Amino acid sequence: MAGERIKLEVKERERLGSRESRRLRRSGFIPGVLYGRGKQPHAIAVLERELRRVLTGAGGLHTILDVTLEGQDTSYPSILKDYQQDPMRGKLVHIDLQEVRLDQPIQATVVVELKGGDDAPGVKEGGVLSQVAREVTVEALPMEVPEHLELDVSGMAIGDTLRLADLSARDGVKFIDDPETVLATVTLPTRVEEPEVEVEEGEEVEAAEGEEAPEGAAEGEAAPEAPAGTGGQGEPGTTEG
Repeated sequence: MAGERIKLEVKERERLGSRESRRLRRSGFIPGVLYGRGKQPHAIAVLERELRRVLTGAGGLHTILDVTLEGQDTSYPSILKDYQQDPMRGKLVHIDLQEVRLDQPIQATVVVELKGGDDAPGVKEGGVLSQVAREVTVEALPMEVPEHLELDVSGMAIGDTLRLADLSARDGVKFIDDPETVLATVTLPTRVEEPEVEVEEGEEVEAAEGEEAPEGAAEGEAAPEAPAGTGGQGEPGTTEG
């Protein structure tokens, strides 16, 4: 379970706009927004190293953040609602935090991890284990949202399919997606047969002969024309007399 609360101090942004956001990132801050329950959103900025610290703990992305605004004592229990990453460097460039009530359920996206793939009979027979859906949506109290869900695939044979309905139930956790959502399959490996290249009889010989052509004519080929003045007589490149 997430079950972890970590304090995170943020500061309010005095200025908005892309230029100010770039300046903040250069200074080691990540711009964001804190959405309150029925209150006006706060434009905030948080130190990148602090955000990385709190999101790499045991609760991961589902950690409950006790957000405090710089210079204030009031804390706001919040979750990471959304984030944006630089597509090239993978660094966070913007975050959205959502204030929550700890006694009311929320919906969250949770990663599904496959367990026992190497032991699956279908895999041992040469089948291919594929994870079709990697995330599912759950509903639970903020402190009860699981960090991840495990799907046991150790019994899968070739042709088997596991769906959301096959995922073990968790106390206090409700699955929101369609129960028929496919999570994993084991299929026969796809064989890609390369087309055979038909070689006509004599092609290789002709290629070899073509390579030797600069050094001399192959057997059976017509002799090259004699240079001017030879009258076509004698060995190539010689003159009678």
